[in-house]
Amino acid sequence: MVSKNQNVAPSPYILFPGNAREALTFYSEIFGCQLFLHTFSAFERTDGPANTIAHGGLVDGPVKLYGADAAVGQASVKMEGMMLTLLGVAEPSVLHQWFNQLSVSGTIIEPLQRRAWGATDGQVIDRFGLCWLVGYED
Repeated sequence: MVSKNQNVAPSPYILFPGNAREALTFYSEIFGCQLFLHTFSAFERTDGPANTIAHGGLVDGPVKLYGADAAVGQASVKMEGMMLTLLGVAEPSVLHQWFNQLSVSGTIIEPLQRRAWGATDGQVIDRFGLCWLVGYED
C-alpha cells in the first residue's frame, strides 16, 4: 500500500541507441539533477558492450528521468505522439532557460510563445530525439 504522503507518478525510462551516458549527462546539466550511471559490466551483463549504460538516471532535482543504452536486439526510443512536459514546474525565466538549452542542436517545433488563452508554451525535440512541451501560466 502506498503512503498518503508519498508522491506516486510515472517516470520515463528511455532506451537510448548507445548514447545514454551523453544524453543523461546533458539532462542532468540542464536541470541541475544528481546523475547516476551503471555500466553493463557493473551489472555483469553480456548483452552489450561493457562500458555502455545498463541503468542511469536523474534524481534530487526538478526532473526525474531514467534511461539506459538499448541492449543487443532491443529497440531504442523513437518518440511519436508523446511529449515530456515541463508545465509550470519552475519560474518562467528558468523554463525559458531550459527550453533554450534543450533546443541546442535540436529542432524547435513551436517557439516558446504567449498563446491566445493566456499561457506561454513551446515544443522542442532535443538532439537525442525527445520531444518536450515547456510552458507556464501567467
